[in-house]
Amino acid sequence: MHVLDDLTARGLIAHVTDIDALRADMTAQSITYYVGFDPTAPSLHIGNLLQLLTARRLQIAGHRPLILVGGSTGLIGDPKEAGERIMNTKETVGEWVERIRGQVSSFVSFDGDNAAVLVNNLDWTANLSTIDFLRDIGKHFPINKMLARDVVSSRLESGISYTEFSYVLLQSLDYLNLHRTYGCSLQTGGSDQWGNITAGVDLVRRADGAKVHALATPLVTKADGTKFGKTESGTVWLDSELLSPYAFYQSWMQAEDAKVIEYLKQFTFVALDEISQIETDHIAQPGLRGAQRRLAFEVTALVHGEAEALAAVDASAALFGNGDLGTLVSSTLEAALREAGGVDAEGATITLVDALVATGLVDSKSAARRAIGEGGAYVNNERVNEPEFVLTSDACLNGGWVVIRKGKRAISGIKLTSSP
Repeated sequence: MHVLDDLTARGLIAHVTDIDALRADMTAQSITYYVGFDPTAPSLHIGNLLQLLTARRLQIAGHRPLILVGGSTGLIGDPKEAGERIMNTKETVGEWVERIRGQVSSFVSFDGDNAAVLVNNLDWTANLSTIDFLRDIGKHFPINKMLARDVVSSRLESGISYTEFSYVLLQSLDYLNLHRTYGCSLQTGGSDQWGNITAGVDLVRRADGAKVHALATPLVTKADGTKFGKTESGTVWLDSELLSPYAFYQSWMQAEDAKVIEYLKQFTFVALDEISQIETDHIAQPGLRGAQRRLAFEVTALVHGEAEALAAVDASAALFGNGDLGTLVSSTLEAALREAGGVDAEGATITLVDALVATGLVDSKSAARRAIGEGGAYVNNERVNEPEFVLTSDACLNGGWVVIRKGKRAISGIKLTSSP
């Protein structure tokens, strides 16, 4: 199957400049393409992940990726409809550039005939004079066309700085420079970047008389149309220091039934015919959440490695009584329980009643005693019926944690520490 057909079948093409011309170029030879990421945070998130996986698909098909980290565009910031961005310091952006370079490096191969290349647009803009920028780049951008862009027109009344207004020139310069330096003929990105991407196509045509391509993936949304990638606890980051692999896994487990097959197509490399079978099974038995389990495992393995994905699977099973809690790695157990609202005890012991209240599983001591009396309280997956039960070090699992559960699904944990 041609890679463009695969992208289409997976719902990964929202816009493309000329798909027939792009297909002809990709069939005739290996092309060079690029995708860019601005360091506006210390980590990429799952919205960026879709772009990284698209780049990987194109490389597997034989084409060469340029992965751009925006050391200069990250200092400016793409304009937002909500208002002016807060600009980060050069030192902060520089630090984030290095962190993001490390993240993107794991998604493409740097070996072989179509080895990936990492580039930073600060390399070709840092010494660019204002006069040269205005003469060589600015002259190709009609003001009326720039004003017509949705994000700009929506900000004209409330105000937009010249800094953000000129962002499109900088991103377009990236395409022109990469076309001249590497022969790059395709830029990919999200559909929210389509205006910037096509501006780059126009600049290459105006400046060099060359025809290049653009392809945008759709925005990933929830069933209600809102943006996908946020949970109750915040953004789903790719960096394990900002979001544990277990929490990352759980965010995919929460995928809605109406969207889970779409996410499987877009965010995994599972074959389409196998996804069709997963969909059939899921429709027949949605309560088993088989599609969510496969999605969560596949994406976690892609981002954090198979070992972390397996650890997340084991933790999920063990925490709800379907596995051995004692075998869980302490870091995974801690991450899982912190994600579930786990807390530290003030001393080396605590009553189960107080533990249920402290973890938020119940809202009062009387409710805790009632849960225990009704047989709905568990310590390390063992039912406890004693109202005065005390948790001690004997109950501690790896890292000093005790797993507390109320009923079948409400789970948390408490970490016992020695008194000062």
